[in-house]
Amino acid sequence: MKNAQVSTAWKKALLDNYGAPSISLVKGKGSEVFDVEGKKYLDLLGGIATNILGHAHPAIVKAVTRQVGTLGHVSNFYAHPNVIELAQKLAAMTGDKNARVFFAQSGAEANEAAMKLSRRTGKYRIVAAQGAFHGRTMGALSMTGQPSKREPFLPLVKGIKHVPYGDIKAMRRAISNKTAMVILEPIMGEAGVIVPPVDYLAQVRELCTQKGALLVIDAVQTGMARTGDWFGYEYSGITPDVITLAKGLGGGLPLGAMIALGDAAQLFVAGDHGSTFGGNPITTAAALAVIKVIEKDKIMIKVRKDQEFIMQRIALIEGVSEVRGAGLLLGIQLDKPIASKITLQMREEGILVNAANDSTIRIAPALNISRLQLNKFCTIFEKVMSHDN
Repeated sequence: MKNAQVSTAWKKALLDNYGAPSISLVKGKGSEVFDVEGKKYLDLLGGIATNILGHAHPAIVKAVTRQVGTLGHVSNFYAHPNVIELAQKLAAMTGDKNARVFFAQSGAEANEAAMKLSRRTGKYRIVAAQGAFHGRTMGALSMTGQPSKREPFLPLVKGIKHVPYGDIKAMRRAISNKTAMVILEPIMGEAGVIVPPVDYLAQVRELCTQKGALLVIDAVQTGMARTGDWFGYEYSGITPDVITLAKGLGGGLPLGAMIALGDAAQLFVAGDHGSTFGGNPITTAAALAVIKVIEKDKIMIKVRKDQEFIMQRIALIEGVSEVRGAGLLLGIQLDKPIASKITLQMREEGILVNAANDSTIRIAPALNISRLQLNKFCTIFEKVMSHDN
């Protein structure tokens, strides 16, 4: 088949909520993928920060193959070794010996769980950021600070206020004794890789403590070593009350988690929440393999070095005004609103990137992408930017 034929078939078979993709991918190895016509691409988007170790990583393949041949699905009526080991591992990664974990299948579900958890404080008001993305289910969408995504589905959950990201004065005005939780991304990914002032999270943490509100860190996109730390907020020195994870956690398989720390870990009681597939033996086997590889291969050190390499290369290119982000979650700010055009030109050159908005190119590749491949990306990006754009 040709890409155009697949696109036509998609239009006939699937709802139009995505629009029809123009290329169809059929296989991948590491950071390379191949479409139905055999064309090879270097994947700098990683399934939107999800394929944390690329495609067909041997450790994930081995773990999942072994598990699917041993025990598939058990529901949450029964325990299994993987779910306990992974929960213990995630709790240890927070540094809080009292942390406890709830597993779901996606970031939206993890954030829905955090919203429900906050209701157990006896309060219901929530503060979130303008431009933030927390998911598309009705509760997560209510917290998402993007009007274009929210307005077609009004009315949404009430009691949620959105304030400018990084504006501590606005946050101070918004939080009150009636606030159940504040939810923030350490770096806003879908908004264009927006980094807050260095002391912002620490100041928000202080406000939440003063007002008795839970501080929820949405680490769905920043988590699993993507920024050079496990969750992406560590640079701030804070301890949140709740952390939500997904994307890279399952190494390409659908797995999300909500980690509750300190007193927040005691808020849910039996029957409060659930997920049929959450903590599935197969997805948790994949997650355990991912964590072991990240630790064994010292991926976090590599990611920080990769950030420096890319920033130094890209920042000097004509037409680029800024490169921002952390680790391998980076936003390339362009002087002109041509991000979609550049994305298409990069794809024609065999590189997959994303236009986060009209003037920002987002990259979120596999964390084990090679330096040679990163150099190829930088070289081709410079070539594309040198065109008459």
